[in-house]
Amino acid sequence: MLCHLPLLLTIPWNTISSPSLSLFSGLQYHQGVKWTHPTYPFEVEPKKKETHKKKPNPGGFSFCFFFPNLTDPLVLYSNNMMLVLLSTSHFLLCFFITLVASSTTPASNLSAPPDATALLAFKYKADLNKNLPFSQNTTFHFCQWPGVKCFQQKIIRLVLRDSDLGGIFAPKTLTSLDQLRVLGLQNNSLTGPIPYDLSKLTNLKSLFLDHNSFSGSFPPPLISLHRLRTLDLSYNNLSGPIPSALISLDRLYYLRLDRNLFNGSIPPLNQSSLLTLNVSFNNLSGAIPVTPTLLRFDLSSFSSNPSLCGKIIHKECHPASPFFGPSPAAVTVAPPPAVVISQNQAFQGVDLAQNGQKMKHKKDVLIIGFSSGAFVLIGSVICFVIAAKKQKTQKKSTAATASAGIIGPTAESVAVMQIDRQENELEERVKRVQGLHVGKSGSLAFCAGEAHLYTLDQLMRGSAELLGRGTMGTTYKAVLDNRLIVCVKRLDASKLSDGSKEVFEQHMESVGGLRHPNLVPLRAYFQAREERLLIYDYQPNGSLFSLIHGSKSTRAKPLHWTSCLKIAEDVAQGLSYIHQAWRLVHGNLKSSNVLLGPDFEACVSDYCLAVLANSPIDDEDDPDATAYKAPETRSSSQQATSKSDVYAFGVLLLELITGKPPSLLPLLVPQDVVNWVRSTRGHHQDEGAGEDNRLEMLLEVAIACSLTSPEQRPTMWQVLKMLQEIKETVLLEDSELDLQTGMP
Repeated sequence: MLCHLPLLLTIPWNTISSPSLSLFSGLQYHQGVKWTHPTYPFEVEPKKKETHKKKPNPGGFSFCFFFPNLTDPLVLYSNNMMLVLLSTSHFLLCFFITLVASSTTPASNLSAPPDATALLAFKYKADLNKNLPFSQNTTFHFCQWPGVKCFQQKIIRLVLRDSDLGGIFAPKTLTSLDQLRVLGLQNNSLTGPIPYDLSKLTNLKSLFLDHNSFSGSFPPPLISLHRLRTLDLSYNNLSGPIPSALISLDRLYYLRLDRNLFNGSIPPLNQSSLLTLNVSFNNLSGAIPVTPTLLRFDLSSFSSNPSLCGKIIHKECHPASPFFGPSPAAVTVAPPPAVVISQNQAFQGVDLAQNGQKMKHKKDVLIIGFSSGAFVLIGSVICFVIAAKKQKTQKKSTAATASAGIIGPTAESVAVMQIDRQENELEERVKRVQGLHVGKSGSLAFCAGEAHLYTLDQLMRGSAELLGRGTMGTTYKAVLDNRLIVCVKRLDASKLSDGSKEVFEQHMESVGGLRHPNLVPLRAYFQAREERLLIYDYQPNGSLFSLIHGSKSTRAKPLHWTSCLKIAEDVAQGLSYIHQAWRLVHGNLKSSNVLLGPDFEACVSDYCLAVLANSPIDDEDDPDATAYKAPETRSSSQQATSKSDVYAFGVLLLELITGKPPSLLPLLVPQDVVNWVRSTRGHHQDEGAGEDNRLEMLLEVAIACSLTSPEQRPTMWQVLKMLQEIKETVLLEDSELDLQTGMP
């Protein structure tokens, strides 16, 4: 067979027979020794023409071709597969023969790549609706299947989100994908337990199994995936405890276990890497561990777990069984030591035989009176402490009463009055513990639950350093004699409204109750006539304004987009907490009112003070402060709202991205903002081509927040979700980037 065009012919070994041999003129089987033809670069052997006769060939098979222009026959020999190109001096002979040789397996059953086999095995069990276009006929092109991304013919990412999968995630299927970095099966209808052999995915960094119907317990093999950064098991039917071994995943960045049936306690998670956590809507119970990591998260991360308690969610933990028993009126309780002493001394000289029934009645009165008072007390131990302090005074009082001849019923009345006083004192102490009352040390008022670590005199004696002047007052750094460092804000009396002392205290109690990792906490306050002082935690790393625009010791430089995203999310967390949990507004958000904590976390300060001003905060001498004001609040009569906070956040985000003061931000239509931002940032060697897309995602959030109409702006909760979605997208992209750059 001669041709002038290329010809590809496939001959399966098990199909070669005498009829097929007749297609080739002069073709015969031959067994012999191979050698190289001096003219042609082929394996050839000179032989005489023979008839078609099959001879034994245990090592494989050989074909002998005879062509009119060749004086010697060409023998092509193959044990498995050979590709031969023949050419002659007279013309170009393009003849390709692919010989597939196998004495036992047909050509149609050639082994597919192992990753393709794993996908087909998964499809067989998980895709009962047959929606996935994975086919046996295309296994050699599995990297082109939808949702599949490969690197060097190995699957590194498999995302089958919203694929209408209905079946089970069977073991020994996807777990053979040893190079898999990202697995996303969210928003499907998968059921049954999560496979036990996930531990084989040693390179897995992101696992999304949310919004399915998985059941069973938390899969223990996940604990061994030490490269895991993102884990989302939310919206399933998983039950049992959350394993405490989760704390060993020191790279975990994102953890969502909400909307399941988990019970037991929350592990003491303390990974510095953990930035997103949600365990809400489960059956968790007990005290939430107080760790630096868990303190970062607000109430929404733990909500709808009725049996949870602790400092983080501002809910006191009650003992398993009440100290005074189930029914205070029905249980005889021994009075505290002070009361016993008072009774013994008061009853001296009383005829107990004659007055037995009467004394029994009086004792019952004392017991009932004390029990009813004790019932309203949460901290029973405080009772004994207070009683011990009062013991000495009560001894003297009772002795004086006895010497004056006051005995019998009169002495008992004294004892009852002493108990009433103790009840009142204990109630006040418990209210302070519960956050229902503000305790005071001298003239300094400490916020709910705060320890009295210093007095006003100590505060005034401390060395002071001016930190800055703002629209509401002047801020100082104070170092006390016990080496405690605090931040003191002295409010400008000329800018405060003429509200009463009670109104100021009530507002400070509300502000002092705000506790969130991204808020600078108010610890105490002081007021006297024209003086108003607010005491906050000192933040050692300065303000966001200094970070963006530089200071005496640092130079201005646009922040990397990852820093922009992290700071933006921190600020959004704090503002969302103020808006959602307490229905308050910040009223004066700007970069100088965002401080950087010990780990450079962004903490919002000066929140909820605008309501104290005698008029809406306005600084005509500061064009940057004016740029933060929403259009609807630039009127002197309009108060700040949650939507005006959103507008200020949008301006802050633009300031973060561009590195430019708000007063220099142009009034551009959205289409022009992206180009302008690119021009302001210039070219940075640490930002690749993929960074433009990420910056544009942040810009979209900033533009949405800065819309003129407040009704068209999102809420801070929606803004927070938008930022978290950007972070999730980036995590998926970075997982692939790590593989290509060789990062572990």
